Amino acid sequence: MNLHFIVPEGVDDPAGPSGGNVYDRQVIRSLAAVGHRIQEHTTTDALEYVPANATVLVDGLIASAIPELLARQAKRLNLVILVHMLFGDDDPSLRPAEAQAFRTATAIVTTSEWSRARLLELYRPLAARVFVAAPGVEPASPTVPNPDGSRLLCVAAVAPHKGHDILIDALTLLEELAWTCTCAGSLSRDPAFAARIALRTKESGLENRIAFPGPRVGADLAATYASADLLVVPSRGETYGMVVTEALARGIPVVASAAKGLPEALGRAPDGRLPGILVPPEDPAALAIALRRWLHDPQSRARLHRSALDRRATLTGWDTTAKRLAETFAVLLEEVPLD
Repeated sequence: MNLHFIVPEGVDDPAGPSGGNVYDRQVIRSLAAVGHRIQEHTTTDALEYVPANATVLVDGLIASAIPELLARQAKRLNLVILVHMLFGDDDPSLRPAEAQAFRTATAIVTTSEWSRARLLELYRPLAARVFVAAPGVEPASPTVPNPDGSRLLCVAAVAPHKGHDILIDALTLLEELAWTCTCAGSLSRDPAFAARIALRTKESGLENRIAFPGPRVGADLAATYASADLLVVPSRGETYGMVVTEALARGIPVVASAAKGLPEALGRAPDGRLPGILVPPEDPAALAIALRRWLHDPQSRARLHRSALDRRATLTGWDTTAKRLAETFAVLLEEVPLD
């Protein structure tokens, strides 16, 4: 099958990694591996010259900015919008443009069941047109945890919605305990916020215990995970949260806010146990309690580590994600009936 995929410019920029960019790159590779021919475009001009009746996958970051252009091409092309995040969920002023973009789509693909449900709630498209293709995860070797579990890790761009301020406030309440925390992520996404976080860290007296090394990708990111005992995700909300499954693929437990799609990414071990701890979002005290429990209780750490290893065995790869996308394209071409 021939596909066209319009991806953000800078999709491979190591200075600004994002879950959406990783998803786009991985599904391109996985679809190509099973025989799909994909033409990748980084400009919206491509919509004007791709052949009529072509299937065009459009990254939602782009789609929400060009609803009028999509509308002009909607009758000519099979437009599939890939929704990594719902911009209108956090900013109602963006909902009209986002709604207009979704109305042009032959199909919409979200990356979690949570985001599908929220999209249907906000925009009420025909439910049969909205599919889910959850992110996969690359296999990784289990890490060797430190006995004291003191090596904390946060993998996220330093930006307001990622909750670094919540994390610092929580760690301030644990000053007497032994821990270090690496916050790996871009410092240029929101420089003003990053500067405030640096100041907050210094004023809390934690500058020697919290490191901000910038973004990590590839082997550097793998090494960062390998030197961590616990992933901390203090985000104010994620459509899914790929860093959660990246940690679980290594048997690393997770403490995360129970916001939006994060509980779905965390999932459960086959015995029903959580491979981590969920806390209320935007609650530094609750996050501090969870981290104190982790640091204080070796039996709890051992249980969570076992559950993370068990959850690891249930994770699916990017080939599963690609298969779900291929099923969506097949529906568009009426090769299979809608369920």
